Amino acid sequence: MKILTRAVVALAALAMLATPALAQKTVKWKLAMTWPSTLTPLASPPLRLAEMVKEMSGGKFIIKVEGKEKHKAPLGILDMVKGGQYQMGHSASYYWKGKDMSMVFFTTVPFGMTAFEQYAWFYYGDGMKYMQQVYDRYKVLSYPGGNTGVQMGGWFRKEIKSLDDLKGLKMRIPGLAGEVFAKLGVNVTNIPAGELYTSLDRGTIDALEWVGPGMDIKMGFHKIAPYYYTGWHEPASEMQFLINKRAYSKLPPEYQAMLQSAMKAVASEMYFENFAGSAEAWEKMKTEYPNIKVKTFPKPVLKAMKKATDEVLNSYAAKDPVFKEILESQRSFMKKARQWTIISDYNYIKTCLELEED
Repeated sequence: MKILTRAVVALAALAMLATPALAQKTVKWKLAMTWPSTLTPLASPPLRLAEMVKEMSGGKFIIKVEGKEKHKAPLGILDMVKGGQYQMGHSASYYWKGKDMSMVFFTTVPFGMTAFEQYAWFYYGDGMKYMQQVYDRYKVLSYPGGNTGVQMGGWFRKEIKSLDDLKGLKMRIPGLAGEVFAKLGVNVTNIPAGELYTSLDRGTIDALEWVGPGMDIKMGFHKIAPYYYTGWHEPASEMQFLINKRAYSKLPPEYQAMLQSAMKAVASEMYFENFAGSAEAWEKMKTEYPNIKVKTFPKPVLKAMKKATDEVLNSYAAKDPVFKEILESQRSFMKKARQWTIISDYNYIKTCLELEED
């Protein structure tokens, strides 16, 4: 267990000393994930969560984590948690856009905030308020569950040189980005993680986006689609923990506090784990995978993507007052946060690169 999670466990252990009655209460929960149990780092937060609450409660709060290989419903997590088959779930909010388009904001939107900007919006802006407002309709609680940071733009069998190359392309891409690509002529589909390689290999799809080099290389996509594009569509993809409200209300306050602390700790740790994995994989790509051709979409294509993104967002905002309110909240917060991101991170990195060139 890493330093961050150890610190949370230690704090909880101190709190336990003041609540001896806690030892008399045993709770057993189940958590369903969209991902296979072996698909780290996406599967890491729930597994770490279960370990932490067990340790913090002295073995009295047990969460059994089940991957999609067990429950066979990777895109049914929200319904299973709402219905009470599972007390908790771990997935990504934009998978439920068919139920409520406002849910995309709690994962990420194209050309949106970076991970740090988005976390600031969640915890020190209106993000948590709006997320719970939306999920109240489904009688579940929703919390940040780990971020991937900027995701790569996807794996393509052929190079994308113009907008014409997108027309008729069959691509797996979820969330709002799927609607953006659909406006540009792409045939969009959403496929669970376990079926991605087979679909690409059999020609069911011509392209797909997944996460970043740390996860993508392990999936083997580069063996079939060697063109690897930099990101635009998912700048801060946040996973989510879902909790059945009724089950949560029955927890002793001490267990609720453990759950809250643990979720926040493991969400942060996933971001660190994914960043480290991608940095290492990116370095190895240069020598171990020379067939990979790293590309950035041409500027005219990116401009068309940005225009289509704004059109899709504004279209939903015109029809849904809640969507509009959340969109305005994100745009306002990003405008403020981006100024600091540019002054701090962007200018620091730019300065370092300029010094290396001298």
